[in-house]
Amino acid sequence: MAQISDKGTYEAVLKRIDEIFSLTDENTPAEDPRLLELDLLSALVEEYEAKEFPIESPSLASVIMHRMHEMNISQKDLAALLGMTAPRLCEILNGKKEPTYQQARQIASKLNIDADIVLAV
Repeated sequence: MAQISDKGTYEAVLKRIDEIFSLTDENTPAEDPRLLELDLLSALVEEYEAKEFPIESPSLASVIMHRMHEMNISQKDLAALLGMTAPRLCEILNGKKEPTYQQARQIASKLNIDADIVLAV
């Protein structure tokens, strides 16, 4: 299968995808060659973007801070919600300590944070 190897090709493929979008709609038959081309080009773009513009998982600290902001609560209030001391939470937020298994469970459930992020998987 072909690959996109440089920015110029990437931009040309994006342009072609835009052209195909303007030529097709929801009534275009699934076997239309333009839709098949669109599928192929989209896969190539996805592969190129994954390589050239990787999206890293957010850190636990940044996700917790975001949740604190969303919930409009202080670090002290969050520590109480999670059943830990404020200094312990501070250590977790500063990356000095990892949460214990029990703390990780509380963070995941009380803040609705994906366990993969909490456990840094």
